[in-house]
Amino acid sequence: MEVTKFEELELDAAILRAVEDMGFEEMSPIQAKSIPIVLEGKDVVGQAQTGTGKTAAFGIPLLQKVDPKNKNLQGLVLCPTRELAIQVAEEFRKLGKYMHGIKILPVYGGQEISKQIRSLKSGVQIIIGTPGRVMDHMRRKTIKFDHIKMVVLDEADEMLNMGFREDIETILSQVPQERQTVMFSATMPKPILEIARTYQKNPQIIKVVKKELTVPKTEQYYYEVSPKNKEEVLSRLLDMYNPKLSLVFCNTKKQVDELTTALQGRGYFAEGLHGDLKQQQRDRVMNSFRNGKTDILVATDVAARGIDVDDVEAVFNYDVPQDDEYYVHRIGRTGRAGREGRAFTLVVGREVFKLRDIQRYCKTKIKLQPIPSINDVTAVKAEKTLDKVENIIETEDLTKMVDLIESKINENGFTALDIASAFLKMVMGDDSSKDADRDSEDFGDTGAEAGMVRLFINLGKKQNVRPGDFLGAIAGETGMPGKLIGTIDMYDKYTFVEVPREYASEVIQVMKSAKIKGKSINIEPASRK
Repeated sequence: MEVTKFEELELDAAILRAVEDMGFEEMSPIQAKSIPIVLEGKDVVGQAQTGTGKTAAFGIPLLQKVDPKNKNLQGLVLCPTRELAIQVAEEFRKLGKYMHGIKILPVYGGQEISKQIRSLKSGVQIIIGTPGRVMDHMRRKTIKFDHIKMVVLDEADEMLNMGFREDIETILSQVPQERQTVMFSATMPKPILEIARTYQKNPQIIKVVKKELTVPKTEQYYYEVSPKNKEEVLSRLLDMYNPKLSLVFCNTKKQVDELTTALQGRGYFAEGLHGDLKQQQRDRVMNSFRNGKTDILVATDVAARGIDVDDVEAVFNYDVPQDDEYYVHRIGRTGRAGREGRAFTLVVGREVFKLRDIQRYCKTKIKLQPIPSINDVTAVKAEKTLDKVENIIETEDLTKMVDLIESKINENGFTALDIASAFLKMVMGDDSSKDADRDSEDFGDTGAEAGMVRLFINLGKKQNVRPGDFLGAIAGETGMPGKLIGTIDMYDKYTFVEVPREYASEVIQVMKSAKIKGKSINIEPASRK
C-alpha cells in the first residue's frame, strides 16, 4: 500500500515540523512514489513535470541522510538554470529550517566566485548548483567530493538540451562510486536512459501519470486579436480579473522588453525577466515578484524555468508558445496548492491552428471568449470598488465623513448620489481608451477557415493577374505580413482571398482605393460558397 502521509514515514521530527509549517497535508503522487524508495538508498529515475512537488521528493530524503556534525560536502544537486538552483535552495532551507548545523549553498554563474569560495571554506553539507559553476569549483579544487552520499540531477532533460551532458558526466565520474544517484526529468529521451545505465545502479523507474501534465483547476481561455491590439486586450484582462500575481509569457527577449515598458507606461507594476539580464538584475526582479512588490512578471520560457511561486493567480500567453509542451509548463504555474487559476492566450490569425494542436496534446478544452469591451471592464471595476465600499460601511466608523458630506450637500446643493458618483469616477479613472474590438465587425459565414474572412475581388485570370499580385498588393498596402494571408482561389473573372478576421475591415477599407496591376478593384466580404 502506497504511503500518502508524511508522518507515516520514519522522518526526522525536525523535517516533519518543517513540512507541517509549509502546509503540506499529504504527499503529491511523485513524492508518495519516490520518497520511500530514495530513503531506502536506491537509485531512482523519476519522470515528473514542474509543479508536481519533485523538489521535496528528493530534498526530504537528502536532508534525512545528511549528518549535521560532519561539515564536509554530503549532497550535490545539479540544476539547469540559476533560477532553479536558487528556487531549490530556498525549498531546502524551508524543509531544513529546524535542523541545526546543516548549511545549504546555491552555486551558479553570474555571482562572484570569491563569495562562493568563502562560503565553501566555512563548511557546506549540501550544494545546489549549475553544472558549469560546479565544474569551475572542481577545477579550482574548492569543492571536494570525497564524502558525498547522494547526487541529484534535477530537470535532467533540460540540462542535456542546454548542452551540459559532458559536464554532468565529468562530475558523475568524479564523485565516489559508493553514492546514491537520483535523477528527475520531464521526459525520457535516449540520452537520459544512457546516463542512467552508465552512472546508476539498478535504478527504480518512477512515473507520474500523464494526466497530471495540466492543472485541473486551471480555467483556460483564448481571444482572437490583431497584433496592434494585443497590448490593449491584455490590459483589459488584467483590469477585469485583477489577479494578485500574474505571469505573462512572450516568445522573445525583445518582446519581453517592449511589453514590460508598455505595461509600466500604463501604470502597472510590471518587470521583465530574460537571459540577457545580469544576475543581480534577475535576482532583484524575482525577489520583487515573490514579495508582491511586482504584480506582473513578463518572461521568456527559458528565463521562467524553475520559477515556483504559489500565489500566481493568472498566466497570460501574450504569444502562443512555439512548443506544445511549453504551454503545459506555462499554465502549470498557476492554480498551485489547491487554488484555482486562470490561463489566457492571445491568438493572432492562423495561430488558432497552433492552438488546436496544443488542445489535442494537452487533451484539454481552451474556450474562445469575446474581447472585453470598455463597458465590461468599467462594470467589473465599479462592482469591485463598490464591494470595498460596502465593506467599509459595515466595518468602519464613518461619523466624521458623514458630517463633511452633509455640509457639502447644504452648501452646494449636491445630492449624496452626486458626491458618491464623483468619488467612484475619481477612484476608477478615465476609461476613454479606444476599443480594441472596434474592428471586430461581424462578417457572418464567408466560407473561410476558422479565424479567417473570405473576400471577393473582381479580378481574375483573364485580367492577367496572379496569386502573387494579390498577396503583394494586400501586404504592401496594409502592412500585414504576407504569411498571414490564407488561401487564394482564382477564377476567370474574380478571385477569393482569405485574410485573418481581425485584419478584414482594414483590408477592405484600404484596398478599395488601391490598384492591382494598374486596375481598380471592387472588394467585399464573400457570400457563403
